[in-house]
Amino acid sequence: MTKPPLARLPASLPDTIPFVGPEAIERRLGRPFRARLGANESGFGPSPKVIAAMADAAAGSWRYGDPENHDLRVAIAAHCGVAPDEIMAGEGVDALLGLAVRLYIEPGDPVVTSIGGYPTFDFHVAGFGGRQVKVPYAADRENLQGLAEAARREKARLVYLANPDNPMGTWWSAAEVEAFADALPEETMLVLDEAYGELAPAGTLPPIHPLRPNVLRMRTFSKAYGMAGVRVGYVIGERGAIAPFNRIRNHFAISRMGQAGAIAALADQEWLESVVARTVAARERIYAIAAANGFEAIPSATNFVAIDCRRDGAYALAVLEGLADRGVFVRKPAAPGLDRCIRVSVGPDDALDIFEAELPGAIAAADALTAKRA
Repeated sequence: MTKPPLARLPASLPDTIPFVGPEAIERRLGRPFRARLGANESGFGPSPKVIAAMADAAAGSWRYGDPENHDLRVAIAAHCGVAPDEIMAGEGVDALLGLAVRLYIEPGDPVVTSIGGYPTFDFHVAGFGGRQVKVPYAADRENLQGLAEAARREKARLVYLANPDNPMGTWWSAAEVEAFADALPEETMLVLDEAYGELAPAGTLPPIHPLRPNVLRMRTFSKAYGMAGVRVGYVIGERGAIAPFNRIRNHFAISRMGQAGAIAALADQEWLESVVARTVAARERIYAIAAANGFEAIPSATNFVAIDCRRDGAYALAVLEGLADRGVFVRKPAAPGLDRCIRVSVGPDDALDIFEAELPGAIAAADALTAKRA
C-alpha cells in the first residue's frame, strides 16, 4: 500500500539526531552509567525552592499553562532590566533556535556559523533549507573575524555565535562581542547564544542596553539553574524582533510546572551563586585531573571542560569509549581539529571521584588499542 509522500525538503534530509543521549548508550551497554558527565547538565540540581514550587504546581497540571507566559516573562524582564515585550519564553534554547531560523530563513538563504559549533542550530538550518556557510575555529575559539567576513561576503540572513562556546568552553569578552556585532551588516540577525552566561567570568556578557534590532540573545534555565529536564529558555531582544515569535511559536510549550519553577529559580539568586562557586571549584578539579594524566585542560567559562588528549580524534574517541566501558559518560567534539578533545561536565565530588579513578584505565586501554592498530 502506498503512503503520502513527504514534502520535498524533509524528504531530502537524512534521519538526524544531533545528540545521542546517555540513555541510548545505557540501553546499548545494558547498564546505567556510574557518573553522568557528558550532557552539560548541572549535577548540583535546581534550587530546593524550585522543586517546592513545581511540586505545588503539580496538582494544577490538569490545566494548560498560561499561553502568554505572562508571569514568567515579567519575572525574566525584571531580572534582565528590560520590558516584558522584550522577552520571549520557550521550551529551551533548542526550540527557540528553531523558531529564529524559521522566522528569517527561506530555502537557500545563507546562514553563517562555525565548523564544530552547536549542532542543534545546524539541525534547524538544514530543516528549513538554509545554506550553511561554516567558518573554522581559531585557537579553539569561534573566529569572530572569520564569521563577520563570511556574513558580509554572503549577505547572511543569520549568523550564530555561542559565547561562552560549546563545545570548547572558550569565550570572548563583552567588548569583543560588541565589536563583532558592530561589524555585521544591518540586515544580518545575530543569534547570540548565552546559555552558559551565568557561569562565565565578569565582563563576558555585553550590557543588555541598548537593545540592538539585529541581535537575539538566547538564555536558558537548563545550565546554571539546573533545570535541563524542564525545558525553559528565553530570548532577549528589541520588541520589534521579539513580537514575530508569537506568529509561529507553540503557545502551550511551557507547562504550568515549568513556569512556576523558572520563576522560583530567578527568585533564588543565592542558590545560583552557590552553583557558580561549585562549578568553578569543579572546573579546577577537572583541570588538575587532566594534568595528572598527561592531558591539557582548556580553560573554560562553562559547566564543562574540554580536555586536549594531545593526540588525534581517533585516540580521543578511544579514551571516551574506555570511559564509557568503565561507567563514565562524557562527550567529545566531532569537528576535525577539535576532535582531539573529550568534554567533561562538572559535577558533584562523587561523580568526579569516579571520573578521576577511571580515567587512567581508559587511557591505558586507548594506548593499547592505538599500539595494536599501529
